[in-house]
Amino acid sequence: MNQSHCLIKPPVKKNTIPIDLKLHSDIRAVEHARFAHQVAEKGRLIKQYKMERDRQQKLEEEEEIKRLRKELIPKAQLMPYFDRPFVPRRSEKQPTVPREPKFCIPRHKKIKCCRMSCNDMSGPSQLQHLPSSVEKAEALYKNRILQ
Repeated sequence: MNQSHCLIKPPVKKNTIPIDLKLHSDIRAVEHARFAHQVAEKGRLIKQYKMERDRQQKLEEEEEIKRLRKELIPKAQLMPYFDRPFVPRRSEKQPTVPREPKFCIPRHKKIKCCRMSCNDMSGPSQLQHLPSSVEKAEALYKNRILQ
């Protein structure tokens, strides 16, 4: 037979070794699991701290109630000492000097209104009779013409 017709068997390849892939989703899953564990641990510690604090507060309240109950027991008052009676002494301080009150308001603090005091105005009709600058000018003009 002809050797050209014979197929030559190709050389045997080695088995492929798979590469260990590190997917981002796998890394995130591990980080998330670690975070969830930390959150759960923190929650457990907070719960334990609250329980301890409540227990301490309850004990303090019970002690306070016991103390108040002991204090509130009615007791007889001590007799006053009559052999040393109280004698008031004269004060060493000088007596205060009385001053007259100031009922008037100083002139510089009064509110000035349109060059008239508030007593001169009897109402809003007085404001209508105040001459304006135009009316003053007309009155001066008429006085000059008449003279």
